[in-house]
Amino acid sequence: MRMSGGVEWAMHCCVVLSAAEAPVSGSRLAELHEVSPSYLAKHLQALSRAGIIRSTQGQTGGYVLTRGAAEITVLEVVQAIDGEEPAFRCTNLRRRGPLAVPEELCVRPCGIHQAMMDAEAAWRAALASVTLADIATGIDTDYGMPVMPLVADWLRAPNGEDRR
Repeated sequence: MRMSGGVEWAMHCCVVLSAAEAPVSGSRLAELHEVSPSYLAKHLQALSRAGIIRSTQGQTGGYVLTRGAAEITVLEVVQAIDGEEPAFRCTNLRRRGPLAVPEELCVRPCGIHQAMMDAEAAWRAALASVTLADIATGIDTDYGMPVMPLVADWLRAPNGEDRR
């Protein structure tokens, strides 16, 4: 499976929003990750259209998660950014060429199609079993220290000052 780079950006933003106590602007999210604000805005819009985040207006406006981090799966974020189309698209090659199988004999998917669909189902199930909360907890474990509170502190600091 190949996912776009936007999936990584969107996942990081959603995990950061899980630590935020107030709306976070797109520019602050871009600053935190040192990514292009305009490119990130496109992905934030996709997350918003998918109902994962919502924007708030006003001087303290920005983005917030629409549900708790434990209720949003990695699969939802991936689908918001890359779409829900399957990775494999069967073109029924077995029905082409000099040894083509007649359509009436193709009552089941071929072995290749079935293997790809099984792999896709397993991939989607794996992503659906992990939530943003799981990722946030894993980040603290991976770093061997509580990183998410540092993220929350950075978001609260004026102009994103480093408070370490």
